[in-house]
Amino acid sequence: MTENLSDAATMWELVERRAAASPDTVLLIDEAGRTLTCREFRDRAERVAAGFANLGVSAGTRVTWQAPNRFETILASFALARLGAVQNPILHLYRHKEVGYAIGATDAEVVLTAGEWNGFDFTAMVHELVADRPEDRRPLVLDIFSELPEADAVSLAPAPTSGDEVRWIYFTSGTTSDPKGVRHSDRTLITGAWGMAAALDMAPDDIGSIAFPFAHIAGPDYFGTMLLSGFGAVLIEAFNPVSAVATFAANGVTMVGGSTAFYQMYLTEQRKDPATPIIPTLRKLSGGGAPMPPEIYDEVLRELGVPICHGYGMTECPMICLGSPHDTDEQRANTVGKPVPGLELRTVGTDEAETGAGEDGEVRVKGPMVFRGYTDEAATAEAFDADGWFRTGDVGHLRPDGHLVLTGRLKDIIIRKGENISAKEIEDLLYAHPKIADVAVIGLPDRERGERVCAVVVTAEGQEPITFDEMVATLRDAQLMTQKIPEQLEVVAELPRNQTLGKILKYKLRDDLADKPWPS
Repeated sequence: MTENLSDAATMWELVERRAAASPDTVLLIDEAGRTLTCREFRDRAERVAAGFANLGVSAGTRVTWQAPNRFETILASFALARLGAVQNPILHLYRHKEVGYAIGATDAEVVLTAGEWNGFDFTAMVHELVADRPEDRRPLVLDIFSELPEADAVSLAPAPTSGDEVRWIYFTSGTTSDPKGVRHSDRTLITGAWGMAAALDMAPDDIGSIAFPFAHIAGPDYFGTMLLSGFGAVLIEAFNPVSAVATFAANGVTMVGGSTAFYQMYLTEQRKDPATPIIPTLRKLSGGGAPMPPEIYDEVLRELGVPICHGYGMTECPMICLGSPHDTDEQRANTVGKPVPGLELRTVGTDEAETGAGEDGEVRVKGPMVFRGYTDEAATAEAFDADGWFRTGDVGHLRPDGHLVLTGRLKDIIIRKGENISAKEIEDLLYAHPKIADVAVIGLPDRERGERVCAVVVTAEGQEPITFDEMVATLRDAQLMTQKIPEQLEVVAELPRNQTLGKILKYKLRDDLADKPWPS
């Protein structure tokens, strides 16, 4: 790792210091072959900041922005950081309901859009959403893909020096209620990025990849890691595994990832020609956002020839744990790594007492990378315990080696006849079966049992669907206790996933299957 810049107070100071430390290092590469060095990125982002300032954007201005991955998107975000604006990034996948809610909840004064992109007019949508507002309350709407405003930066006011003010608001995706607004400061994002940088130990000659939406909380988290470690990355506007792999190979990428769904897509590409590495320069995969069955780790190591450094984070705390290239294969395959530097982590039982090594409990965290509360004060009060620890809602245990094993969500624990059953434990065993390409285990309402265990599987290419008896035999052979073996098997064409990191949407499965007749 290069010079330690983790004491930078703001995201903009991090940009400035990286530009000074390695001005000619290529920071961003896009699919068209455009590049920006660290110095070029700093200079252009400052000119964009001046352009925004001429339009009335300043410290504290509330800006919602929605755009896919382009240089212009990242430049706009860091120009806002240079000004000290309060920015609210929104995934470009969202439409009227989510975007309208975010604009209203933040009372946005400015909305940045991608204009007309991929057959959809984002600017028209925003104008439609704010049309019923009084004219003096309508936000300024700018299409940054058509014209990103730039001006001479000489007259810019000094950049903010405090990193503790809330300048980022991310909305978690809601299912049955409105999303929660997660409040972050530059300091929370920088310390999260430092945790990632310390774990991954990337070098200046590494080349990473941004294939996930930059508007996700992982955007500034990963970009901050790039600035801290001094490496550049290839930016993918709309992820397609075939074209993305070709772009990564052409640019000598050394680390790719995103989530478990991404790992599976890279495996699919490698299997088209097993003897030829899809990305010859690749050194490791890294990601998070969804559970990783140990079998996927083994497949990637065996077929791509590189390890996965899988991690654990969430919008409220973008970096909690992360596997490291210095860990053993066993640690990387079976855990989400150690807590990152600066983070305190403990597991707590139902009696609020801390659980011992190897004993499951709710994961709770405390530290400088934890968010500064929700926009809803009542939600904030519920999210933290009496001692100030954030309740993640995840269940797991710390091993004696300090690595964390996640076993499920509090809401994902299936309670069958009073027995707590971890869905992940069953999923990991079933995923190893050659007939199964993908699997989700859920609990369904059951009058006799409270909940019954249902396995929902996708059949592997070229295989016949697994039968119920084969599933039971597989789990018995793995010595799974009888009470945990699913009573129901459903074979589907695909599992519902979100479009960000490919996380399985179990609530949709439960909704779809809750009323399906089943022979009890």
